[in-house]
Amino acid sequence: MTKLLAEADLPADYAHWLSSLKQRIQSAQQRAVLAVNHELVLLYWQIGRDILERQQAQGWGAKVIDRLAKDLSAAFPEMKGFAPRSLKYMRAFAQAWPEPEFVQEVLAQLPWYHQLTLLDKLKSRKEREWYVVRAIEHGWSRNILVMQIETKLHQRQGAAQTNFANRLPAVQSDLARNTLKDPYIFDFLGLGEEAQERDIELALVQHVTKFLLELGAGFAFVGRQYRLTVGDEEFYIDLLFYHLKLRCYVVVELKATPFKPEYAGQLNFYLSAIDADVKAKDDNPTIGLLLCKDHNRTVAEYALRGMDKPMGIANYQLVRAIPENLATNLPTIEQIEMELQWSGDDDNSVPQDADGASDDVDKTDHPGDAT
Repeated sequence: MTKLLAEADLPADYAHWLSSLKQRIQSAQQRAVLAVNHELVLLYWQIGRDILERQQAQGWGAKVIDRLAKDLSAAFPEMKGFAPRSLKYMRAFAQAWPEPEFVQEVLAQLPWYHQLTLLDKLKSRKEREWYVVRAIEHGWSRNILVMQIETKLHQRQGAAQTNFANRLPAVQSDLARNTLKDPYIFDFLGLGEEAQERDIELALVQHVTKFLLELGAGFAFVGRQYRLTVGDEEFYIDLLFYHLKLRCYVVVELKATPFKPEYAGQLNFYLSAIDADVKAKDDNPTIGLLLCKDHNRTVAEYALRGMDKPMGIANYQLVRAIPENLATNLPTIEQIEMELQWSGDDDNSVPQDADGASDDVDKTDHPGDAT
């Protein structure tokens, strides 16, 4: 039996070398997973394109797809991606993205389950492309992609009211504006609408990972109730962040009431103090974000006009609002069960369940992929 060397007898650089090997192995594993995902997405697109072309040229429908699914499953029993429903997803995928270059160069960077999410939850190509770009840029998992779609990030991103255009250079102004959103969704805190500022602030820090995700890529948390000393008086900033892409501090002030003009003056003071006493010479001007329960856009616009420092005003939601049409027309249990029993009668449709998701089918009908 081979006797292992004791720690004391190992070469001096063994631990460093072992760590390096582990990193290289993990990197190779990740590259292999990405390569498999890339080829899988291309294969599914090609199968979907072939089905489309033959249906258009020869006029065959669901029965041929059923037979194809049976034959492919028999030929490749180790693969679970050839059920009739899966083949129809492939057809829908090819129909949604007809350009092979775009599929190969862009879409194939995302796993197959991401593609199904985009098909199920979004109807327009413009919206799908918006989420594709950001999912690739930020490395979103499928669950994060679903959450961003369901909270309508494409409508909220860049929607905060700001004075950036008049207070920042053009390049930084555009990036800063697109960094902020309106409203911010804080439903993960589990707080009611009447929660006070300190309760919200404390809960955000306790859930800082989810808070940073809602703020967006690039934010680094610096501190809560950050102390400033100005003229022998002490002041406390609710939340202080540093943005790695903007290369500046970001002051976040929470207000559990609708916006008031004096809030902008208070934030302007905090930004002046951070610029004078905290920011480094190479940092860009500090940006402020007022998160209010509500704000009148005209009042906010007038308040921002008189501020010297760059700042934005946005609402936050502690409880995500249910759209009115859903609140008044919620389906019954029987209706939901009927929706879940997709029959495939409409041969050109994308298979969906009651809320447009495909989770139950994905896990059995498609080979696993990385998120």
